[in-house]
Amino acid sequence: MQTPFTTISQYIAAQDPDVQTTLQSLYKAILAVAPDAEECISYAMPAFKQNGMLVFFAAYKKHIGIYATPNTNTYFKNKLTGYKIGKGSIQFPLTEQLPLALIQEIVKYNLEKNMQKIK
Repeated sequence: MQTPFTTISQYIAAQDPDVQTTLQSLYKAILAVAPDAEECISYAMPAFKQNGMLVFFAAYKKHIGIYATPNTNTYFKNKLTGYKIGKGSIQFPLTEQLPLALIQEIVKYNLEKNMQKIK
């Protein structure tokens, strides 16, 4: 899939100004729990990987989409009530503040799962 973005910073800068602040907060929250993660653009979305994919995210007209794994959504099912979820996706409405602590838990969970795979 072709994308005009090669960095997460480019992706964020291309979004509506009112969404850029939210995406910057999300970006910083992810880096806080996965400082050694590699940043990339995958499937035309910003993503972080460390010993495997940790999380993808994308901005849409009415929400921020977070894409982890189906296993992650199952594990966090009780904490995701009130949000629209799919097999491996979570939609956080732009009308609400992002639950950054929950997103950090999700990233940390995936980081730990990835570390277990390589042991």
